[in-house]
Amino acid sequence: MNLRQVFVSVLMFGVAGLLLFMYLQAWIEEQHTETGEKLQQQIINQDFTLPPLRRRAAWNRSASPGLSKHEMTILSGRHWQSKADPFEVVAASLVNQLSDQQKMSESPLSQFREVYSPPALHPSNKTLLKGGKWKDVDITQEKRRSFLHYFCKKYNSRKKLQTHLVHLVSRIYVEDRHKVLYCEVPKAGCSNWKRVLMVLNGLATSAHNISHHDVHYGKHLRKLDSYDLKGIHTRLNTYTKTIFVRDPMERLVSAFRDKFEHPNSYYHPVFGKAIIKKYRHNANEEALKTGSGVTFKEFIQYLLDSHRPVGMDIHWEQVSKLCYPCLINYDFIGKFETLEEDANYFLQLVGAPAELKFPKFKDRHSSDERTSAEVVRQYLKELSEKERQLTYDFYYLDYLMFNYTSPTV
Repeated sequence: MNLRQVFVSVLMFGVAGLLLFMYLQAWIEEQHTETGEKLQQQIINQDFTLPPLRRRAAWNRSASPGLSKHEMTILSGRHWQSKADPFEVVAASLVNQLSDQQKMSESPLSQFREVYSPPALHPSNKTLLKGGKWKDVDITQEKRRSFLHYFCKKYNSRKKLQTHLVHLVSRIYVEDRHKVLYCEVPKAGCSNWKRVLMVLNGLATSAHNISHHDVHYGKHLRKLDSYDLKGIHTRLNTYTKTIFVRDPMERLVSAFRDKFEHPNSYYHPVFGKAIIKKYRHNANEEALKTGSGVTFKEFIQYLLDSHRPVGMDIHWEQVSKLCYPCLINYDFIGKFETLEEDANYFLQLVGAPAELKFPKFKDRHSSDERTSAEVVRQYLKELSEKERQLTYDFYYLDYLMFNYTSPTV
């Protein structure tokens, strides 16, 4: 082989090597891009899973002092009767315990970190408040937020959190004019709250002129999960977020009375028929056909059954699973027990029109006695001691998060 042939061979070999190098570099970059895109999609769509604590001693160290052994057992998840895992997670733990792969991908994770870890409290416009009449309400608010924040920092989960970002905000209503986010908790004043949101949004001139049908089936209000991810993230971090809660047992009894003690074209045939069929021995044909006449004891049997014949419903679902108060940092925590005072204070904070007051009227069955602590006691007497305890256990996190006392009979 002469010198010319050697030179040509070396040149061709070099060109081939260069082309191979360029191909491999492009392939590597393509794979890296695809991996990043897939990881970002996983962070958006995939379940966030918290690893369980490795030892019970670690769980005990993380808990607040002063809890009884029974309380610790409930929080560890051993006495929960539902298929779904109890919601006991804290936002800080969620961020800290993400997998190494997720932590390495800083860019896609960073845009969602503030959703899961409590952001700074959204500043309410307290300059709008006139006089000192709201001082006590404001102090109460600070106590409620501090109490919930303390709970969310102290309690870690022995269970897994499996949920999607969009699902976290599926119960939150949006009012863009005054930048308000309201998480709906049924049987805690939600109908009148949605009326108020419609007035704030310019969809009605008065809350008193809006029918029950328009409130719940009119599709006038948007939910947060109807926005794209950027819209969800922006609103969560810039709007004033509020939640109104109620004593868990009062809320449960109120839901039962509303859905099962009055004619209902949905809850009787869907829930009533299934409950009577499974839990009533020797049920007659009429009851099996209509689903009417479900007793409170039968309803509780359904609620506590890990193999329910029909699924859960938002009217008796735990607040911890409706609004995720340890993952979404609510700026305002109202209570049904002080509904009007809390609501009207909140309306001033967000700059609502001075003439807009929270409605006092009862949405439906106005002639019925309101579900009070005394009414609840009468219903609880229908249950065995074990059933009462298990029902309390079922809502234990709601009791603890919002500082409610256990019911008495």
